[in-house]
Amino acid sequence: MRVKEDAMCERHGPGAGLTRAQFLKLMGLVAGSLAACSEPATPAGKVEPVLVDNVRGYTVADGQPRRFGSLLVDAQGRVSALDPGNANGARRVDGRGRVCLPGLHDAHGHIWQLGAKATELDLAGTRSLDEAMAALKRYAGEHPDQPWIRGRGWNEVVWGLGRLPTAADLDRVVSDRPVWLVRADSHAAVTNTAGLRIAGVVAGTAAPTGGEIVRGPDGQPTGVFVDAAKALVDGKLPAIGERDHRERLAAAQQLLNKVGVTSASDAGTRSAELVVLREQAASLTVRVNAFLTWEAFAEVGSAVRTDSVADDLLRIRTVKLYVDGALGSRGAALLEPYSDSGGSKGLLQLTSQELESRMRRIVDAGYQCAVHAIGDGGNRLVLDTYERIPRGSMRHRIEHAQVLATTDIPRFRQLDLIASMQPVHATEDMNMAENRVGAARIAGAYAWRTFLDQGTVIAAGSDFPVSPENPFDGMHAAVTRTDREGKPVGGWYPGQAMTPVEALRAFTWGGAYAAHQERLLGSLEPGKHADFILVDQDPFALEPGRALWQTQVLQTWLGGKRVGDYGQL
Repeated sequence: MRVKEDAMCERHGPGAGLTRAQFLKLMGLVAGSLAACSEPATPAGKVEPVLVDNVRGYTVADGQPRRFGSLLVDAQGRVSALDPGNANGARRVDGRGRVCLPGLHDAHGHIWQLGAKATELDLAGTRSLDEAMAALKRYAGEHPDQPWIRGRGWNEVVWGLGRLPTAADLDRVVSDRPVWLVRADSHAAVTNTAGLRIAGVVAGTAAPTGGEIVRGPDGQPTGVFVDAAKALVDGKLPAIGERDHRERLAAAQQLLNKVGVTSASDAGTRSAELVVLREQAASLTVRVNAFLTWEAFAEVGSAVRTDSVADDLLRIRTVKLYVDGALGSRGAALLEPYSDSGGSKGLLQLTSQELESRMRRIVDAGYQCAVHAIGDGGNRLVLDTYERIPRGSMRHRIEHAQVLATTDIPRFRQLDLIASMQPVHATEDMNMAENRVGAARIAGAYAWRTFLDQGTVIAAGSDFPVSPENPFDGMHAAVTRTDREGKPVGGWYPGQAMTPVEALRAFTWGGAYAAHQERLLGSLEPGKHADFILVDQDPFALEPGRALWQTQVLQTWLGGKRVGDYGQL
């Protein structure tokens, strides 16, 4: 360990993810976990045995729903039995006829960004530029001491603006300090003139590879930065400390528990965030499957790799890569030009050689690869690379798998890859997706039915806070292919819809399978962790006039402990 520690510490210099003190702290946490692993595994904390009785229970095992009326939880916080004949003296909890489901697993979200929503300007849901600028003005007035105003969630397509926002738009509202507003998809952001000045971006500034500085007809930067170019401004933002990370982690867990999420895959954990996760692992109320960023992996390598910390509350066995951007900001890499833009094919973030080199290093270190690929060009590049490299014993993933050439979809099955997809993206993107790729290419987009019919496992998520963190929004989109208002009538390309059972499975067992945790999580079966929720309606028999997205979580339980109480049973 000492040789490895010294070698990694040498990488710490200006701009590195961890200070030496943070690095030593993390290595101390790792060493403590390794020492604990030399002894027989013990649960993070024993619980009082509980019989949750009088419920309408469902769990999905072997692709089929199983019903139960009561659930027995043992002293280790695991499922002892469904419908037991004898409760063995366990304390009885009356479920009052409510529906009991396995805890939901969001297979792709961003925990730290979700937590940041509590302290930043939230523009999600704004319907026009004017509405967004009014919100910015209010926020600036309420936070006069913030050196930078940060926010996220804008979408110029929803605004019907016909263009991207500009620094000039922001200047009319806030000109006395820098502003940094991230687009809904996180792949573009806009700053004002003060931000451009601090970043030192002028007409002659070159965009980094894989990024774009959007410019006006005069060649001057408009204030918008796409994908890799965002780093030009990101690097000037005030540093985030450990206290901020702890607060964001706590806020995110509260939000996730409230919507029934008991497990989440964090799609991009930085090294400083990993310190906080390791430190607080035993007190987590959401099980976290952490995807190291490439930079974090390069810092700490295999030293932090683990299948389980604190009785499966934390897993660190995946590394996240980006190969392209997003469809909305035209950063997704396409095989042919965008249908609504003059000649652009998007922005590749890595060359073929860089991608292969990184993926080989990840696999050689014993990690799972999770590669962000949205466009058909990006997906083909990733598929080609998976085909060339030895994949070891891990099941690997493609994150989003949003637009593919129809001939490439069968390759997921051939390569035994997991499709980590976000159903709500289809209904959010339907206002622009076909304009971006055209009628022919849309056949391979958001193609859940095609993946499922060939036997590919879909691990469903939300991509929060890009999209709402409520998984019932995703299940609604998966089953109906409509938005919350039920539009379009009949669904958008309804032939690609999931059944309710498939949707629940994708948000439970699918996420656990993608995290190599299907023997521990994802369904309510004896021996698995007792992670479950009580909700107010049956997803397989909806009440008249109610939709799946309207499902309300009443209680959330993790490892046999109630971690959230949100309404009367």
